[in-house]
Amino acid sequence: MSWFESSFAAALPGAQLLLLALGLPILVFGLVKLLVLPLSVWFEVRAAMRRRREAPTLHDEWPSVSIIVPAYNEATVIENCVRSIQLTRYDRYEVILVDDGSTDNTAELMAGLAAGDARIRVLTQANAGKGAALNLGIRNATGDVLMFVDADGIFSRYTVEKMLQGFEDGRTGAVCGDDRPVNLNRAQTRMLAFISHVGTGMVRRALTVIGCLPIVSGNIGAFPRKVVEEIGPFREDTVGEDLELTWRVHKAGYRVVFTPRALVYAESPSTIRALWRQRVRWARGLLQTMAVHKGMIGNLRHGRFGAYLLFNAITMVVLPVVQILVLLDLAFLLALGYSPLGGDAWAFLGWLGIIVTLVLTVCALGMNRAWKDLRHIWVLPLIPLYSVFTSLTMVAALNQELRRKEARWNKLTRTGIVSVTVPAPRAEARA
Repeated sequence: MSWFESSFAAALPGAQLLLLALGLPILVFGLVKLLVLPLSVWFEVRAAMRRRREAPTLHDEWPSVSIIVPAYNEATVIENCVRSIQLTRYDRYEVILVDDGSTDNTAELMAGLAAGDARIRVLTQANAGKGAALNLGIRNATGDVLMFVDADGIFSRYTVEKMLQGFEDGRTGAVCGDDRPVNLNRAQTRMLAFISHVGTGMVRRALTVIGCLPIVSGNIGAFPRKVVEEIGPFREDTVGEDLELTWRVHKAGYRVVFTPRALVYAESPSTIRALWRQRVRWARGLLQTMAVHKGMIGNLRHGRFGAYLLFNAITMVVLPVVQILVLLDLAFLLALGYSPLGGDAWAFLGWLGIIVTLVLTVCALGMNRAWKDLRHIWVLPLIPLYSVFTSLTMVAALNQELRRKEARWNKLTRTGIVSVTVPAPRAEARA
């Protein structure tokens, strides 16, 4: 045996032990995540009970709504966004379009839209970022409720009123709608649409039940004006301004809830490069928010949300790094010619993973009334690759934060592709 071979053989026990030490946390936290299914089912049961007894919501008070749309070089999509808002059944609203120093003809298109509708106002500023654009809109808004949507968002006719129905009482400080991909023209975007039913729809239901929903999506979120005045506007020094604001809502003692029938359709990244840049930005937004609110993480003075933030930090920051280490360790063991598990064990785990994924996805599709998305089931083999991809984005984000690299917005280049049909009114019963 050569020195090289003997060195590899000596390293084998350590590699096996490392695999066990790294793999067990992934397994344990993965099993905890299975609680998502019963919690999301209870969300639907509770919602049905509220509908039956016709429980009052903020919608019954008919508040005024300011819909704020920040835009930077959004000429491709801004008209579709505004036209969809204009079709809403809820008529007590204003639209505030904020041009963040666009270099294309976004401002001109906004002006044309405003000229034909007195409910639309256009504000402009030198390019200062999304947070600054949102805050300019807030300062000029007149509504009782502030609703935020990205410039590529497409509303259904019921989106606004479904958002208002999410405010069940005065303790509700923020409502998050359901954002779904609109550009289903590539395998990547179809995969993102398929997995969003579990990763977004089902998970947000479960987190709402336990009072731990950590983010109101910048794609579609609403806050009572009084809450924003109490806790302050968006931070302008982070790429995760929606996440950071949501944590402050929790910190102030308000509830944050998900309302799945408030739909907005928006573009998903259609290239690997665009998806990488978006996910790294999201990961950096999480890391920056954790740094700002580190005193909340694991702090039981913030109740279940404080405890959840510790769990979230482990699953979103620590375990992605662990997953990459596990894969590297597996590669090392395979190079030694050692199979860490028998062939039957690998097959069992593989089939178990597929079955669990299918069960969760079918349940999520049922909750979202989106059975037609089963046509994308052929993207299922891409999901493990996507899991590794997202873990790598967190590793990259950690590296960039440690090096204090400038955080850029890296906004998606819009395509303007709309390949879904927004649900017709009859398909959306009161919820």
